[in-house]
Amino acid sequence: MYSKNGCDCQVQHCWLVENNRSIMKGDIDMMKYTSKYYNLLSFLLRKHLKEQFGRKVTKKALKSARHIYKEMLRKCDDIGHDNPMANNIYMCFVFLSIWKAADGAIDYEGYRKVIKNFMSKPPVSIFMRAGDLNNPKTLEKRKVNFHKMQEWADAHPEYKDKTWDFNFDESKHKDGSYYHFTRCPLNDFARENGYLEILPVCCEMDHYMIEAQHGVLHRDYTLATGGAMCDYWIVPDKIENPR
Repeated sequence: MYSKNGCDCQVQHCWLVENNRSIMKGDIDMMKYTSKYYNLLSFLLRKHLKEQFGRKVTKKALKSARHIYKEMLRKCDDIGHDNPMANNIYMCFVFLSIWKAADGAIDYEGYRKVIKNFMSKPPVSIFMRAGDLNNPKTLEKRKVNFHKMQEWADAHPEYKDKTWDFNFDESKHKDGSYYHFTRCPLNDFARENGYLEILPVCCEMDHYMIEAQHGVLHRDYTLATGGAMCDYWIVPDKIENPR
């Protein structure tokens, strides 16, 4: 998953967040529709969708997806207008709405290819290179940012049962950084609204984001695939045989 404050998610990474810090500032209803995420991501995805699914499918999907995107935001629980994890919902819903709008014409494996190409090629790949996790200072900064996200949730108990829960265990591994979620609003929404079959392609974006920062995500479980948690063991890619 992605966030305002770090490489997470995911969640998934500062390139779009930095350009959208003011999107919902001060709004009471955090999930109120804003066009910026949809406009940017759909524009960048268009080329890759055409390459994989053709012009006709792409045109149909992008024509209908905006309305679906708005409806998804209206249905989604408010997780707080200043929640540093809110960008995960705004971005992930773009991918889900396009899939839904294609009405079966976008298959799972094909969409995986689209998203991988989208993430691994310019201009997105350039924006994702926000630091090198092999630098101890960069890795430590990421750890601090992860904790700030949980501190936000602790400081806003009215949203604590709706947002992601960070669970840290620095004793689990000697190398890198480890945490896990047992609650994910994207997973909850997907299960309740018919998006669960495609949600794992968004979970895979975590791997691409971390790879762009010279890291490796070791993961055994995701909530979207039936696991009890989404685990994140992030290790710098120069470490062989991490412990």
